[in-house]
Amino acid sequence: MTTEATTYEPTIDRDVIQGIVDAFFGAFVAGPGCSERMDRLRALLIDRAVIVRTCGLEPAVMTVEEFIAPREALLTEGSLTDFREWPVEGRVEVFGDIAHWFGSYAKAGTQAGEPFTGRGMKTIQFVRTTDGWRISAAAWDDERDGLSLPSDAP
Repeated sequence: MTTEATTYEPTIDRDVIQGIVDAFFGAFVAGPGCSERMDRLRALLIDRAVIVRTCGLEPAVMTVEEFIAPREALLTEGSLTDFREWPVEGRVEVFGDIAHWFGSYAKAGTQAGEPFTGRGMKTIQFVRTTDGWRISAAAWDDERDGLSLPSDAP
């Protein structure tokens, strides 16, 4: 078995990873094109990626489909409108074939006729595969009573 040495380009890797982060958040938009955005999101995740929601509750550990399917339904069924999620500020760290994005994000939309906003922090882990960088894990927590983003949050 012959293997080629990987050329490590941290600046390029960081740019690619930031693009994946942007695509991850960009998948969560209500309305037309949702199915295509979710398919793109699936392609950005390794098959056995682990996604965890905390948000002051018992952590919910999800597979790729357990994460995507209910969100795709919510984004297309009509009670959630004008919804989007976006990264506010974050940092990418890369070492060889592993990487990490940690940062703040925001979301806004209208649920059952009521406008809402929210903020939180996400951590997204990446691995370099033969197909390029892919998400191997993600976890998030949202602001709530008693928990606000720190003033120095990324």
